[in-house]
Amino acid sequence: MRKIELREHIIKIASDLFYTNGYNATGINEIIAKADIAKATLYSHFKSKDELCIAYLKSMHTNFMNGLDSFIKSKNEATQQLLGIFDFLRELYFKPGFNGCWATKCIAEIGTASNVISQEIQNQKLNLLTYLKKVIESNLPNNSNAETEKLANAIYLLYESAISESHLHKNDWPIYSAKSIAKQIIPIS
Repeated sequence: MRKIELREHIIKIASDLFYTNGYNATGINEIIAKADIAKATLYSHFKSKDELCIAYLKSMHTNFMNGLDSFIKSKNEATQQLLGIFDFLRELYFKPGFNGCWATKCIAEIGTASNVISQEIQNQKLNLLTYLKKVIESNLPNNSNAETEKLANAIYLLYESAISESHLHKNDWPIYSAKSIAKQIIPIS
């Protein structure tokens, strides 16, 4: 396996383990065994478990944002695009292995013990919020900056609630409820 492929293989194995079992419950030795690599190989790609966690977070976020963007761009109507994050979340919810938000789970486990990890998670959440603002701007061009920011913040918070609560309750009603509330606050006639 080439070096880049091996790095991606390690990230994939670690991602599956971190997302399914949790960051703290996943040991380096388990990653090494599942990846079928030597300890030296792991450490030649990642200096620490935290560095591997950053790679995991970035991989998950990139995949999520690419999927969300494709999903939203596939919708033709403004309302469908503005509410698309909830429809996308519903699709994610029904995929095998759905286990809530990778970033929220990770920060819940480590708290602020790792400034680098918590900063990465904050950056990812801000990136999602910025993306939502762009979707709103393109669909509601007459909104003021303040209105756009307020609406983006509301949709973001509804999404975060929906992903956490759907995972907690093992049901998709929180996604429906969040989408229903979002419909009431989106100014489209």
